[in-house]
Amino acid sequence: MRRLPPIISVSGLSKTYASGFQALKRVDLEIRRGEIFALLGPNGAGKTTLINIICGIVTPSGGRVSVGGHDILRDWRAARAMIGLVPQELPNNAFENVRATIAFSRGLYGRPKDPKRIEEVLKLLSLWDKKDNKIMTLSGGMKRRVLIAKALAHDPQVLFLDEPTAGVDVELRQDMWQAVRKLRQSGVTIILTTHYIEEAELMADRVGVINKGEIIVVEDTSALMNKMGKKQLTLHLHDALTRIPPELRAHSLSIASGGKELVYTYDAQAEKSGIPGLLKDLDRAGIGFKDLHTTQSSLEEIFVDLVRQGR
Repeated sequence: MRRLPPIISVSGLSKTYASGFQALKRVDLEIRRGEIFALLGPNGAGKTTLINIICGIVTPSGGRVSVGGHDILRDWRAARAMIGLVPQELPNNAFENVRATIAFSRGLYGRPKDPKRIEEVLKLLSLWDKKDNKIMTLSGGMKRRVLIAKALAHDPQVLFLDEPTAGVDVELRQDMWQAVRKLRQSGVTIILTTHYIEEAELMADRVGVINKGEIIVVEDTSALMNKMGKKQLTLHLHDALTRIPPELRAHSLSIASGGKELVYTYDAQAEKSGIPGLLKDLDRAGIGFKDLHTTQSSLEEIFVDLVRQGR
């Protein structure tokens, strides 16, 4: 099956501010149509600059960006019409009601009035019963949903979510991710930044990590977990150990829980885990165990390792 062209294409993108700070260094990135892409990176890594350039808020110093085939500089009007941006800041039009706020946002893009479409957007985000409420009366989580509704009002093909669940309670966060999944099912491409890395692991098809203005990895989420994630086998011992016996020093072992556990770390991608050899050596050393379990690195641990390595 022929693969569709990317909906966002970034090539050699750089940005140096007047202060001399180089926020982006020749970034290359492609976002696939219809995917959920998580952009991760520490504070100051360049995430916001990259998003703001694609959205037409910041002017690049060099390189090219196209959205749906439209160059963001030469054909900026068509490019921006394809994008919805959900910022971190909560809405400040406190005295407007919800439905009027969304309708106004649609009009800003020159889109014709469409009450039915506004209704669809509000229902998608569980805001329909709040349609006549003033923004000021809403909870923080509901205000966050209004931001998403505003960004969707002009029917964009690409939606940027910048920390969409910041300050939102757990129940509303889960509801919001359900809404995001529905959006993706409707064909919207979603790019999100989040500090809740477990959400990126749960939601994203692919993950990109940016550090010091450079993209250091872009990978399918599951492939990244398999490739970079270490696995650990934890053995719950019958008798506590104070040190690792000489017979076991060839293995990557550590003692935990006051000597009651032996932890064996191995490469999840390796052809041979080394576990059969470890079990033989445990038997040879006369060490018995009553239970065992395995765990794998989380995306957060992988992310921290990548940034630390400066890859």
